[in-house]
Order: sequence, then structure tokens, then C-alpha cells
Amino acid sequence: MSRIVLLFVALGLGAPSVAGQTMDPATKELIDRLLARIDGLEKRVAELEGAKAPAKPVVPATQAIHETHERPPVSQAVTAEAAPVYPSLKIAGFGDIDFSATDLHSAATGFGAQTLLSPHSGFEEGQFTLHLSSALSSRVTMFGELTLTARPDAGTGSPPAPGFNPEVERVIIRYDLNDYFKLSFGRYHTPINYWNTAFHHGQWLQTTISRPEMVQFGGSFIPVHFLGSLAEGAIPAGGLNLNYEAGMGNGRGQVISRGGDFSDINNNRAWLVNAFVRPDALYALQVGASAYRDELNPLTAPAAREWIESAHVVWHKETPEFIAEFANVEHRPIGGGTVSHSQAYYAQTAYRLPWLQKLWKPYYRFEYIHVPKSDAIFRPVVPTFHASTYGVRYDITTFAAFKFEFRQYVRRDFPSFYGFFGQTSFTF
Repeated sequence: MSRIVLLFVALGLGAPSVAGQTMDPATKELIDRLLARIDGLEKRVAELEGAKAPAKPVVPATQAIHETHERPPVSQAVTAEAAPVYPSLKIAGFGDIDFSATDLHSAATGFGAQTLLSPHSGFEEGQFTLHLSSALSSRVTMFGELTLTARPDAGTGSPPAPGFNPEVERVIIRYDLNDYFKLSFGRYHTPINYWNTAFHHGQWLQTTISRPEMVQFGGSFIPVHFLGSLAEGAIPAGGLNLNYEAGMGNGRGQVISRGGDFSDINNNRAWLVNAFVRPDALYALQVGASAYRDELNPLTAPAAREWIESAHVVWHKETPEFIAEFANVEHRPIGGGTVSHSQAYYAQTAYRLPWLQKLWKPYYRFEYIHVPKSDAIFRPVVPTFHASTYGVRYDITTFAAFKFEFRQYVRRDFPSFYGFFGQTSFTF
């Protein structure tokens, strides 16, 4: 009951004793006591409401947030007051600072640079990444990804090498006919592997510091980038929510860790198909498979036809998180010779702890790559090894995190080694 209502009640109680506009002292004293009591009650209610209001915890935004970075912004809502304005540009960014210390005494041949594996320990400036997305019309969107990566040879040579490598990682224009069919052209992260398309160059997006070696940026096991066209869409399929992608474009370059960004070196287009389901009954589950075909003309090995088959199983939630992938790469020499099959897989699990505002997320990953000695294309550039990674992620805020890892590597024909790694990563 409000103070004003109670005051009127008090006046009503005192009405019989009021003569004209005068009030006897007893009635006035009663009203004063009621008003003082009301003040005390209102103050107490305010205190109780303040005590009951829970402190809002910092909730980490690590699941599928990469989709918001890639989704072009809605330029303006279509209302009676405002019409859409094009283009509508949105910019997001990522950065990370890393630390590594290992007992490795020589270069780790075949491992990607971003594993932070080197005979030197210390801090390293990671990638600075920008995502640019823009709606060009109600059905046409553009997405771009730019990175700056620190160079280990900065200042050496003649002319001196620059301090950072700039790279256009992705640039895509997409035409959306409807949910069932979308057509795009550009430079992609090749969609034949879950990790390669779910977690991009922003290290904050992924739970761990390191990527699995089979999908390492700068690695050679799968073609990380792909230049061409892609048709994609989603079909309800009785609650299975079937997603498909089919693409054609330039294959690998002569350096097989790079895509054919300036034409196809052998005039033979690569093609791929990818499909996965996200059933309504198990909304956190994703199961999919892919196939990729290309013809290779590497600098240091004979030409060969390449087939890649891969599959993945993913549980998207963080209690627990689970990601597992397998890929087989077949190389069939064009001029005749031994057909080789190289395999790689990893399994990663993590769990966001329910205590301490859910900021801690321990994780573990096992990974394996086997390259037969008959594979002349992969043997010089892809390591044969297995490794275990133990780590924990701590979300400082919703948009920044600390990560700490211990990794142990066992290599074929080379000594094993281990290392400690740390990282602070963020998005803005």
C-alpha cells in the first residue's frame, strides 16, 4: 500500500474528531506516527529487494558465436519510419598473445607454425584478425577476413622482411534465394572438415590454444583454403535438418599448403560435397561427412590424383563439449606407382564447470596422423605422430579468455618432446 493511500486512511480515521479545518493533537500525533512507520517500511522493502537481486555472472560466449561474426548485419529494420540502407557494414576483430616453452631442441619439421613449436621459448604476438560483413541488399551479402601475422624473420634479408604478413583469408559474396538454396563465390575455408569451418583465425573462438595438426593453418594434410563457388542450403528433412554444400574451384597450388589463388595450375578443377544433420530431437548433435577430389602438381613430388574422405561427430553444448573427426587422404600417382593412404583423426572433450560463475573449462584432446613412407607428397611436409593436450580455459570476461596447455608429442623416427603453452585471446 502506498504512502498516499495510508495517509488518506489515517485522515479518514481522524475525521470524526475534526471540526471544520482544525485537528486535535491526538489525531495529528497518530498521523505523524503512521507516516514515520511508512517511511521505515519503504526503506526496508528497498533494502530487501536489493539484497535479493542476484549478481549477474559473466557468461562466456564461446558456442557458435563465430556465426554472429560472419552474419552480415541487418542494416535497418523495415518499419514505417525507416527503410533499409545498403551497404550496411559491420566490423569485428580478434587478437591473441601467446607464450611457449618446450624441450624441443631443433625445428619440428612438418608442424604448422601456429602450434608454437620451436626450439625457442618466450612470448609471441599472435594473429590480428578482422571480420568484415555487409548486407548489399535483402538477398546479397558479403563477408571478408583479413589477418596480420608476425614474421620470425622480420628485418632480415635485402630488402628487410616486414614485421607482419598480411593475408586475405576469406572474401565471399553470397546470393540467398531462400533457406534451401544459396550461391556464393570467393575464397573459403574449405568445407570438408568441421573444425576448419567452425573455428576460424580468431583464437578466442575455439576452446583450446592450438588447432589439431590435421587442420592447422599453414599445414598440408587438408586444403585449408579453396577458391571457387559454393552452393549450400538447409532442408528440414523430417526433423533431421539436413545441411548440404557442393563446390567447385581451383585445387591446391604447387606449394600444397596453399590454395590456387591465381588460377588453377593444371586446368583441372577441384570439387567437393559436404552434408551434415542437426536433428531436432538432439539439438546439440551434429553428424556429417565430406568428399573432395583434386589433381596435384606439387613442386617436389610427382603429379597425383587426390581423394579426401572425412567424417565428424560433434556435441555443441559445453556440458560436455565433444568434437571428433577422421580424414583419409588417397594419393594416386598419375604416371603410375604406389597408391598411398594417409589418415588423421582427433577427439576433443571439454566441460564447463558449474562453479565460480561457470568461468573455468578444462579440456583434453588426443590426435593422430599417420603418413606411410610410400606417400611422396606428404612425407616431406606432414608429420607422423600422436599427441595429447591437457588444458584449461578461464573466461576473464564474456569476450576475453586465458588458456593454459600442456602437450606431449610422440613422433615416428624422432625424439618425443613436450611443452607448456599459455595464451590470452579476445574479440572486439
